[in-house]
Amino acid sequence: MADSKDIEQQHEDQLKGESALAGVGKYLLHRAKPHLPPWLGVAGVGLAGAGAHLLWEDSAWAGVGLTLSSVAMTAATWWAGRGTSAQRRLHSAITVAAGSVWVTGAALSGPLTGPLPDLFLMGGTVTALSWNVRMVMRRNPDAVGESSDKGLLEKVGLARTKLGTAKVEANKVTVPYALPAGEATNEDVSKSLPRLASALDVPTTAVRYRPDPDSARKGEFVIVPNDMLREIIWYPGPSAPGGSIADPLVIGVYDDGRELSLTLPQAIHLLVMGVTGSGKTEAALDVMAEVLTRRDVAVWLSDPKRGQDLGEAFGACDWVVTTQDGAALMIAAFEAVIPARQTWLGSHGYRSWEPAAATRQDDPAHTCRTDRTACGCPGMAYLIGWFEEAANTLRAVDDDAFTGIAQEARSAGASLVVSMQRASGYQISTDTRASLPAALCMGVDERDAGFALPSEVLDAGANPGAWGNKRPGYCYLVSAGIDEELWSTPSRTFRNNPVTLEWIREKFATVRMPMDEVTATAAASVAGQHYTDRQGPAEGPVPTVGPQRTADTEDDDMTTGEPLVDPEDEGIDPEAELPEASDAPMFGAPAGTEPDDPKAAMEDILRHFESAGRMVVQTKDFMDYCDQIGRSRPWVAGELGRLGREGRLVPAGGHKYRIVPALTSA
Repeated sequence: MADSKDIEQQHEDQLKGESALAGVGKYLLHRAKPHLPPWLGVAGVGLAGAGAHLLWEDSAWAGVGLTLSSVAMTAATWWAGRGTSAQRRLHSAITVAAGSVWVTGAALSGPLTGPLPDLFLMGGTVTALSWNVRMVMRRNPDAVGESSDKGLLEKVGLARTKLGTAKVEANKVTVPYALPAGEATNEDVSKSLPRLASALDVPTTAVRYRPDPDSARKGEFVIVPNDMLREIIWYPGPSAPGGSIADPLVIGVYDDGRELSLTLPQAIHLLVMGVTGSGKTEAALDVMAEVLTRRDVAVWLSDPKRGQDLGEAFGACDWVVTTQDGAALMIAAFEAVIPARQTWLGSHGYRSWEPAAATRQDDPAHTCRTDRTACGCPGMAYLIGWFEEAANTLRAVDDDAFTGIAQEARSAGASLVVSMQRASGYQISTDTRASLPAALCMGVDERDAGFALPSEVLDAGANPGAWGNKRPGYCYLVSAGIDEELWSTPSRTFRNNPVTLEWIREKFATVRMPMDEVTATAAASVAGQHYTDRQGPAEGPVPTVGPQRTADTEDDDMTTGEPLVDPEDEGIDPEAELPEASDAPMFGAPAGTEPDDPKAAMEDILRHFESAGRMVVQTKDFMDYCDQIGRSRPWVAGELGRLGREGRLVPAGGHKYRIVPALTSA
């Protein structure tokens, strides 16, 4: 494609020159030079005809040779013009044929015989002028940027689209376009991308476009002909060891070689989505490995897979749960810590969390004291709630469980990472999905692509449904802080190994700050001993006790490592004979009689559950004690309602309740 700017510049240079008579003459000669070749060609034809007549005037064989030569020259011209436009090819062939026929006639009968002089003067002049006109029409300012391959664009439904100057980079071509005004919009470009990929014989993910935000008909085509992501790149190690969580997490590369990076405080909340075999686990390993090397972050991890993939990170997390009930308790604790963290940040002069909030508060600008002197309060770590295989969690709790957290957590210096195979309407509510603004989307089912990525990203050419599980690690990253042009750019996460997490857990144990007292106190007020008795990062990995069970199994261990036997039952010999049955009630009231204080008996039951480590209980668990407290089942149901109104019990979905630890006097 000719550079229209160069053509216009040449024309402008030709118009510049001296205004004197000598300058005008030079200008006219300069302007005439480009148009002289056709006239010189006509003159050459005349001389050739006259010379041929002197040589072969009476030669019959010369006539035969000249005739064959005319045919051969015309055919050769037609063949040589196969790579040019049809108009130029035809014009050239006619010119050569006319000239060779006149030379043959002039050679045999003489250039001044019969109509030959008139044909030479009229035909030669017309032929030369036709080439001059063609040369003049080549400079057409109105056609600047017009497509150099109209046939291709017509095939894909973008006829009359004008293309600008292509920018060619290593394995990347960017071409500006302008659709015909009033006839097409950028939406038509989106629909034509698969056909354009077919016409160029490249994968559908290799062709995308970037619409101009200031125009409905302009933008850029981006074509990446070769898949540079086929090569596996292993995790190169922490990108910012000992740095802040506010620094980017480098987790892979784009198809043009740029780093794939994510900044969680900017992303706010992240949805990680991909079908089985799409590389979602390795993406999680990359993100987790980067997070755990930062100094000012704490992680709460819900892992229904019980450490199959992220087990090596358990010891580096502040709190780990492995059951549905445990996840529900963690969600409730997360809700409770948000206002506490917001209050702390506000009292220290922070509109939102920033790295300075994680350090000792020695700056008078960030003090909670009324005299505005430095308060010296310990810092507050950034909090990440990581919910692996979140579909299991959402089945056990309300499907809007994350919505309230997501809407308020940003100002509290907290983020959610929600990982699941399908974020469809059957798995997650619309409100919850909308509250997760960032997405790391691996290969998915084509029907689920609309749940994973925004519509404008899909329209721009992103197509995670084309990968499925055939391209492990391939992904799209949509997040605040990332150029929108990269949202539809394919990328690939690093290949990783759980051993990396084990190394990071040990290597950076002294780098990660402990959980701040404000967050810990708020979490303990909801989760009780399930939080206070957890094994923290300093104590190493939390072991998984007992056989592996599915996430749907109802059990009592809320956190990894929780004993499967109640403490008071540890001394029982399972082989010993059972004692004789007794009518003595468990809580001191004679069977069938009312206790002195039935409400106190209900409180005793709650405390019994707490001491056994059961913070999530069901209605039937209370009903089992009806006879022991001398009350009917309707009365127990009424008491549950009272406890709910008093805040001692909180609904946890279905017929389940979460016990809120009772306040005790100092």
